Amino acid sequence: MQYPPIVDLHTHSTASDGTYTPAEAAELAKKAGLSAIALTDHDTIDGLKEFQEAGKALGIETIAGIEFAALWDRYHRPEIHIVGLGIDPECPLLLERMKDIQKIRDDRNHKMCEKLSSIGLHMTFEELADNAGGDIITRAHFANVLLQKGHIRKKEDAFSRYISPGLPGYVEREFLTPALCIETIKKAGGAAVLAHPTLYGLNMEQLEELCRELIPYGLDGIECQYSTYSPQETKAITALAEKLDLLPSGGSDFHGKNKPLIHMGSGKGNLSIPYAFWEELKKRTK
Repeated sequence: MQYPPIVDLHTHSTASDGTYTPAEAAELAKKAGLSAIALTDHDTIDGLKEFQEAGKALGIETIAGIEFAALWDRYHRPEIHIVGLGIDPECPLLLERMKDIQKIRDDRNHKMCEKLSSIGLHMTFEELADNAGGDIITRAHFANVLLQKGHIRKKEDAFSRYISPGLPGYVEREFLTPALCIETIKKAGGAAVLAHPTLYGLNMEQLEELCRELIPYGLDGIECQYSTYSPQETKAITALAEKLDLLPSGGSDFHGKNKPLIHMGSGKGNLSIPYAFWEELKKRTK
């Protein structure tokens, strides 16, 4: 019996906050029997060359992607994520935007180092960079360094005591606007997809309002399949996509050992994302 081809359109590597290299991500996808995989690291395209070269050698379709973070300035001002699929990593506007984001991140991380050191939790930016192993430093890397230096007993303590909003080591992050994120994706030839919409603390009416605001900017799709969705949520998001004429997308949000219960392609065992999702989204790329 031949099974229909399946894909994973939302994964991460060591280029951001995953634990497998871009090449290893492509290898895992091949082993998992996927017909295509997108690498969508947070605010970076640094892993895409290695990823696509590995995919070519393995004979698996690799999709150049990115996951942008933005702030929606309504209700409780949620952080939303917009995935770009099928982007051109050499697009000049995209490369310029990467420089802007890197500067914003570096400034914030330096400030967080200073705040933590000022309360006796001494660390340097260089220690953080070494732990991250790349340009993208996240709060998970702060937690790793705090643990390694014996300032906390477990990683969760970093978030509950020091580096979450309102706590002494936290510095608020600057974000691109949703319009700017989608514009960048479209200029880079990609399809723009609203990622994991159930995670923003919005009800369905508010989520529809968000989508209606993003559609004129160029939003193409929404993740209708995702690792943490309940069957009811999958049904509701799929119905919303149909109502608003958005293309369905889906992904595991695989991070390797940083999210050990989530497996590439299958998520928590609840995913089987058809290649047809990517087939339709691909028509929106250029």
